[in-house]
Amino acid sequence: MSGPGGGRPGLAASFFIVGMLVGVGVATSGFVLFERARGRDDGRAQRRLVLKLGHGLDTGHPVHEAMQFLADRLAEKSAGGMVIEIFPNGQLGSETECIEQVQRGALAMTKSSTAPLEGFVPEMAVVGIPYLFRDGEHLWRVLEGPIGRGLLRAGEGQGLRGLCYYDAGSRSFYTIDRPVLSPDDLSGLKIRVQPSRTALETVEALGGSPTPIPFGELYTALAQRLVDGAENNPPSVLTSRHAEVCKHYALDEHSAVPDVLLIGTRAWEALSPIQRRWLQEAADESVAYQRELWARATAEALAEIERQGVTIHRPDRSLFASRVEPMHREYLGTAVGDLIEQIKQAE
Repeated sequence: MSGPGGGRPGLAASFFIVGMLVGVGVATSGFVLFERARGRDDGRAQRRLVLKLGHGLDTGHPVHEAMQFLADRLAEKSAGGMVIEIFPNGQLGSETECIEQVQRGALAMTKSSTAPLEGFVPEMAVVGIPYLFRDGEHLWRVLEGPIGRGLLRAGEGQGLRGLCYYDAGSRSFYTIDRPVLSPDDLSGLKIRVQPSRTALETVEALGGSPTPIPFGELYTALAQRLVDGAENNPPSVLTSRHAEVCKHYALDEHSAVPDVLLIGTRAWEALSPIQRRWLQEAADESVAYQRELWARATAEALAEIERQGVTIHRPDRSLFASRVEPMHREYLGTAVGDLIEQIKQAE
């Protein structure tokens, strides 16, 4: 039976309920959340934009501290109108899971090493090629130049936009029982690696058995001897407490994969031009702050893990570099191979 306006009451009610649900869904969207905050002296409510950022690092890690610096600077620039809520320690999932959440809009931002990121942005694999960069200065000239800027934009088709790079130092092998002084010492050892084809191929080329394990599960895996060792930078070895289990750290420095601060393209496009400018400026400022923190944290971490009974070894890097040289040639004729040549030629 029709109502006075010619429509059916049941149908109208259904449309009303659906509309209410859609409205609630939009209002509580994970990647960009607007909330009402008392931000004005006259008592009127002011809209505040909240961006959720999830990552897997400890709160004492220099990269986490840099992201907190970013959040503080963004709040200052926007006069409190833009807020970044940080969820550390893997509260929202592993690096890969957080990237996937950013892609589908359940999360606005995340921090990822370039190693797992290469599964989403294949060009990122170039940064993990072992012994590609001559030194730290060469690495940062490339990352801050046209090649690095291009890589930050390479994932936009996959819903990911890079804002900046954070220094993650050089990755080296740490083991439970015996040191890795040459590639031959990796024979028979199960080494935890990130979920990255390049990381897998690197350990295989050096003679070890690569074993992908989520970082949050690695301490238990080492303690139970499910793996014989892993590879990472000094601050991460310290803050993860892996030095309690692994008593040999060999600074072969086979790769220098940075961290990348990511925002979902949907979250980015939802920002106004001025909001984008504030966010990018705050990110750039956090990079300079983080690199200072990183240099200090690396020196302090090496001293502390040595105090905890870890023997620091400094093997001949050329022994390792010569063993992985064939990996560089395997990329000939590919997009990554072209980037390898550009990086080698970069001054």
